[in-house]
Amino acid sequence: MTALAILDLGYGNTRSVARAFERLGATPVLTHSTREAEEADRLVLPGVGAAASAMSRLRETGLDWVVAERTRPTLGICLGMQLLFERSEEDGGTALLGLLPGTVSALASAPGVPVPNMGWCALRDVAPGLGLANGDQLYFAHGFVCADGPATAARARHGQRSFPAALRDGSRWGAQFHPERSSQAGANFLKAFLAA
Repeated sequence: MTALAILDLGYGNTRSVARAFERLGATPVLTHSTREAEEADRLVLPGVGAAASAMSRLRETGLDWVVAERTRPTLGICLGMQLLFERSEEDGGTALLGLLPGTVSALASAPGVPVPNMGWCALRDVAPGLGLANGDQLYFAHGFVCADGPATAARARHGQRSFPAALRDGSRWGAQFHPERSSQAGANFLKAFLAA
């Protein structure tokens, strides 16, 4: 059985995520195998890209069902977190995995508040158990945000808008930020996921 599998679907930041886990002593396996994803103790759904193409690739490989049926710890990063929701406004509207209620919506730009949101943002309203604290600075690179709800485990701000920066819903974890690019705070979050 694989202890840690990272879905490698030909998009995203799989190698940098794998290196971040390796720095913590883990031995991740990059995979697109449904069997390895099903059997892994922990599964990571990384993401940099567009919702429609990511969902298309998940469906083509049958991994959409694997992610949906998992009861063991699963972490969605950036787009990977967004894919856990019902729908995205991106690409004219895209049906997602539907594991969490709500729609992924576009960030609005304003004077001095560019989209995409790229850079360091401070966390607030951080729930216990994530390895994070209020005020921790994490690196974000996104133009869309998830719906706020009971799974929201930390928030950040883009201009005047507060948005979910992390989520936890049972064994499902999510990070809108990139832990692999977020220095010690990001490493602390990944450590907490490995310990879950």
